[in-house]
Amino acid sequence: MIDFLSGYFSLIELVLINACLAYSQYLVMRAGVFSLAAAGLASLGAYTAALLVMKAGVPGEFALLAAGCMGLLAGGLLSIPLAQLRGVFQAIATLAFVQIILSLALYAEPLTGGAMGLNNVPHLAGIGTIAVVTGFVVFMAYALSRTGIGMAFDTIRQDETVALSLGMSVAYYQRLAFLLSGFVAGIAGGLMALHNYSLVPEDFGFPLLVSVLTFVVLGGRNSILGPLAGALVLTLLPEIARPLADYRKFVYGFLMILVIVYWPQGILDTLLLNWRHRRARRLAAAAPDKRQGEAV
Repeated sequence: MIDFLSGYFSLIELVLINACLAYSQYLVMRAGVFSLAAAGLASLGAYTAALLVMKAGVPGEFALLAAGCMGLLAGGLLSIPLAQLRGVFQAIATLAFVQIILSLALYAEPLTGGAMGLNNVPHLAGIGTIAVVTGFVVFMAYALSRTGIGMAFDTIRQDETVALSLGMSVAYYQRLAFLLSGFVAGIAGGLMALHNYSLVPEDFGFPLLVSVLTFVVLGGRNSILGPLAGALVLTLLPEIARPLADYRKFVYGFLMILVIVYWPQGILDTLLLNWRHRRARRLAAAAPDKRQGEAV
């Protein structure tokens, strides 16, 4: 059984890394922030982890922690101006941030290797490390949803005016969402660096940005397991349908259109919503029978 599963370890690792990237996007979207900065934050974390391991000989665990802290710092700095923006303006500003980070990675050749990137990065993130980190990220998202912070995020996302009327500091909570998103994106980038053996600026370009956004939109933006479900479906899809592997981005875009039109809540959120509606109808249908029995 272990030998059978070992052939799929690389695919499982890719699903889990993509899930971490998706949760980075999920955290800011939950707070009502239309940010596209996850790819840029992941790039900073990836280069931080790779350089620490290659140049300073830092152990992989500490390199991942440093990658998360770099993402946290960048997310905090980015949140200062972006907390004053809304909607499409946030998206444009974060897209510009990603382009700036890619340009720095491309032209800071003595440090990042430029267009050739960094090669022979030690492979220090195996399936065990990736699974533990992903489990921690999922648990963090779950724990956050059970606190007042998670409820504040939900209120701001649903109606910012209501949140302001309740005395909530929208700017504070959105900055907090950027910090958490940056930390998770930095760790995800560190996992990519310590798993892929090499690192080039193109790894964090527009295709990754679209993929991360698609993971969340497809899986579901409200349920905790939505990003994981989206990463699972979209990572396995090219493997299941090999002839479509070369058209992966086209398939992603086509699926996004279908989901937005027919399942605007995402696959997992829509399934959960339908299940709750069916359960409510069954309970409502059973209530009259129960009352009649009691009357008799």
